[in-house]
Amino acid sequence: MVTSLSVLVLGVGGIGHAVVTSLDTGIGRVDPFRDMKNRPGDSNGTNILLVGTDGRDNITPAQKKKYRLGGAPCRCTDTIMLVHISEDRGRASVVSLPRDSYAEIPEHTDITSGKHHATHPVKLNAAYAEGGPALTVRTVEHMTKVKIDHYLEIDFTSFMKTVDAVGGVEICTARPMKDSYTGLDLRVGTHKLDGGQALQYVRSRHIDGAADLGRMQRQQRFLAALVDRATSSGVLLNPVKFRRVTSTMLGSVRADKGFGTEQMLALGTAMRGFTPASSEFTSVPVGDVGHHVKGVGSTVKWDPVKSKKLFQLLREDKPLAPHRPRLPSATPVDVSPQQIRVQVYNGTLVPGLGDRVDKDLRGTGFRTTRAPLDTGKGQVRRTHVTYDPRWDRSAKSLQAALGCELRPVKNQGPTLRVVAGADYKGVTPVRAQDPHQGEFGAVTGDQVVCP
Repeated sequence: MVTSLSVLVLGVGGIGHAVVTSLDTGIGRVDPFRDMKNRPGDSNGTNILLVGTDGRDNITPAQKKKYRLGGAPCRCTDTIMLVHISEDRGRASVVSLPRDSYAEIPEHTDITSGKHHATHPVKLNAAYAEGGPALTVRTVEHMTKVKIDHYLEIDFTSFMKTVDAVGGVEICTARPMKDSYTGLDLRVGTHKLDGGQALQYVRSRHIDGAADLGRMQRQQRFLAALVDRATSSGVLLNPVKFRRVTSTMLGSVRADKGFGTEQMLALGTAMRGFTPASSEFTSVPVGDVGHHVKGVGSTVKWDPVKSKKLFQLLREDKPLAPHRPRLPSATPVDVSPQQIRVQVYNGTLVPGLGDRVDKDLRGTGFRTTRAPLDTGKGQVRRTHVTYDPRWDRSAKSLQAALGCELRPVKNQGPTLRVVAGADYKGVTPVRAQDPHQGEFGAVTGDQVVCP
């Protein structure tokens, strides 16, 4: 849903004022800052609240059937992101706000019923249903203490058209992804998604137990891939194509009155050197994923200490993720090596082989015991891993690094055992698609795009 902003910002710098001016007239306008009082103080850089709604008015019946977009829209925010663009225009920090976050909506009048409401608890995405963009901005500012400078709202149609405009986006996955609700069905490997498929990918929340939190990670990974595609393909530097496609796309976008030609042109010019490494992604640190509220249901409660520090860094215009260049040849796996404990055994008569394997695995990130042992059973021909079936995903990550066979052993426990055989040749670097790095689990865009 942040895709449209990315295309505009990255493209206008090379297009020119006249083209952007003509596009400005196609943007729907809202006034999310009306009657705003007691707002947070200004901070360095620019803060943009991006909301994705489930609007589907302009989607064809065929698209609704193919991508499972039937049903009535809920008039709520399906996705909420806070984007901070640094004052020097060299960094964009994207923070996902869980739609089920516990929130206390300020006193307001319901835009639908006209009924006056006192402050009351809700899920964050309900703020839009009760008070539209203005109440959404007020609620987010109240929760984060970050002053919102601009507001951008995008629906399903705009998203699909934007993805198609750049020629599709490449996504890689280390395990099958299937969601019967959205129709997503991806095998292991690399896939080039068109607009409709991309919408399935970013909407899916029934792939695993991570639900909405897992979906936010996939949305962040998709955005990194979109930035990579937009900055490397050159498609945005063709004035004719840019104007034709975006003029159609912007018919589904709504923004505040202050976000117009001059602002887009200034951002686009300043960020022409933008790359995936210039962007960083994280989600609000969560303390309780099942906080029950009477009359509201199960909500997501933010970690009060970590979330406060996260938004303080945004206000102070400081980076969230330490930059750690990824290994270009690293194979994507499901579980980060840093989360896998390994005991190495030398299954041969070759002196020091256990030490070498332990060192190789540790150099790739695995948590080895640093104390390899000998099997004492003579010469083992083939390297293999024994594992408890309860830790099968970790075992597959280790298998990807060693290229060896797996042997399940019930009740072995969480520590995986590597028996190095005579065929051992080395370790292939691996990385998790969503490694936990930094205090907030923040990653830079170049760490999550396909190798």
